[in-house]
Amino acid sequence: MSRFAEPLTRLIEELRKLPGIGNKSAQRLAFHILRASAEDAELLAAAVRDVKAQLQLCSVCNNITDVDPCLYCSSPARNQHLVCVIEEPTNISTVEKTRYSGVYHVLHGTLSPLHGVGPEQLRIAGLEARVAAGGIEEVILATSPTVEGEATAHYLADLLRSSGVRISRIATGVPAGSDIEYADEVSMSRAMDGRREM
Repeated sequence: MSRFAEPLTRLIEELRKLPGIGNKSAQRLAFHILRASAEDAELLAAAVRDVKAQLQLCSVCNNITDVDPCLYCSSPARNQHLVCVIEEPTNISTVEKTRYSGVYHVLHGTLSPLHGVGPEQLRIAGLEARVAAGGIEEVILATSPTVEGEATAHYLADLLRSSGVRISRIATGVPAGSDIEYADEVSMSRAMDGRREM
């Protein structure tokens, strides 16, 4: 039997579904929302609804966007011949700190056979189509230097090798075993500057 009223219990259960949120954190968040004004609670609920209703994946690069194609893909100021392949949309902000001026391709994950993630679960087909369409001179594989990230980079390098485009891998400026999202600006800059042919 729950020790909280049913609506509060339901809110705690929903908050527990968020990544990194355990039971205690979910309870703290739920009580914070309960103590907030009705207006603040409504603004939070509206923001969640708007994210689900108004955001989509870019039809070119798979970035999360409210316009299609996204601002990176449609910008005439960006080098459309240079594509940086990343794992998640959150990686874009880290790469942008390096003053990278090309465009992106977001995989939405990495290969992980142990977790049932194969090539068909990632957004690889769009990358193949972009390369096959021509105009791309270099593909930078900027996956994290984890076992899964390295496996994904090698898989993509093998897949794209016959296309004739230059395929490079970010250098070791990002600590091995860490996630690219947490790389500092200097490390990420070194990694981009020291990328190598694959």
